[in-house]
Amino acid sequence: MSKKACCALILGMLVPSLLAGCGERSPLVTDRSRYCIGYTDMQCDDPRGQFYNWRTRRAMIVRADGSDRREFGASLIKDENTWTSFVRWWPDGRAVVGVAWESEENYAWEREHKTFRMTDGNWLVDCCLVDIHTGEMVNLTAVERVSNYNPGLAPWPGDPNRVTFAPIVNGLQRPYVMDIDGRNKKDLSSGPEGFTYGCSISPDGQRIAYNKNYLVYIAEKDGSNPRRVDEDPNHTFQFIPTWSPDGRWLHFLSGQHYKCHPHVVRADGTGLRKLADRGSYISAYEPLKYPDFHSGGSDLPVWSGDSKWVYYTAQVGQAVELMRVSIDGEVQQLTRSRPGVAHFYPDVSPDSRLVVFGSTRDGAAALYVANADGGNVRSVTVPTPGRAHLHAHWAPVNR
Repeated sequence: MSKKACCALILGMLVPSLLAGCGERSPLVTDRSRYCIGYTDMQCDDPRGQFYNWRTRRAMIVRADGSDRREFGASLIKDENTWTSFVRWWPDGRAVVGVAWESEENYAWEREHKTFRMTDGNWLVDCCLVDIHTGEMVNLTAVERVSNYNPGLAPWPGDPNRVTFAPIVNGLQRPYVMDIDGRNKKDLSSGPEGFTYGCSISPDGQRIAYNKNYLVYIAEKDGSNPRRVDEDPNHTFQFIPTWSPDGRWLHFLSGQHYKCHPHVVRADGTGLRKLADRGSYISAYEPLKYPDFHSGGSDLPVWSGDSKWVYYTAQVGQAVELMRVSIDGEVQQLTRSRPGVAHFYPDVSPDSRLVVFGSTRDGAAALYVANADGGNVRSVTVPTPGRAHLHAHWAPVNR
């Protein structure tokens, strides 16, 4: 996609306050305007509960220097109580936008029972591919629909005609594959029934890894021959496996629920070892001023593009800090904060030069960019009381 794809149609000027008082900028950071970031903006202080905050979610885009910030995908919001979220980038530069609707009556039931009820007529969730410049959109999960709840749309590495997503079918989430036109949807789960999610495809497209009932499995690309990577009875909770970009490793959280730490295994599932410790951090960030049932979001480690580092967050003293650990186990603390500050949801640029992350360092949940080693931190979005800026993702190529 062309360079102008990230140019704002409405807000085309740099926000001056973002750079005020920042001092010298290193050469590494002065080129941040070449990088684009997608993220989600939402209200976070409505005391009536998560539904009333979630329905304000909007998919956004901004350059890494804070310029050209704008909403996109607004045409997907056709009904009341519908919202959009930025999910990820497609390799060709299009964006995956989640569009969700829930009935207000269903939320009242959920809040009373403190559990989700994602049944037909109560929720509708789809993932759409959106051209951020033209607005052209295709809803792949609605074609030959298999579910009313369809998150997790992602490309299949090495095969541009193959796509994965994670619908809930008959009350259980499952990894699915489909053609690029949305047809020929197929369940990739096998073996005993279980809640199966977090499907990650190896860079060569030949294997998949996923959770089933909070345990990690590796299987062939068609879902056959699933095998658990760890039989340790002390590891009762494993969460969201992710292949390294070079395909040699798989990292995931392992341990016990709300007390789990980054682990790694080889691509064949052997050699399990703990990479780092998150201290007392529960591995979930709570964006709401008035927390609701299960309103926090999992704060997951991420690979650097060169597969040399895993970036994560951990409790250090009275703050949640941004960290990274090498594949050899060298741990580096990248931020040092006053008590009560939280860092969350890091993502590393494809060239491994920069890291974007959320932080409450200036009083509200906003986005910041730093050099890969944590130096030269700069604001990307303006901290705004009552708002939270979340789930930042780098565009796949420079603009």
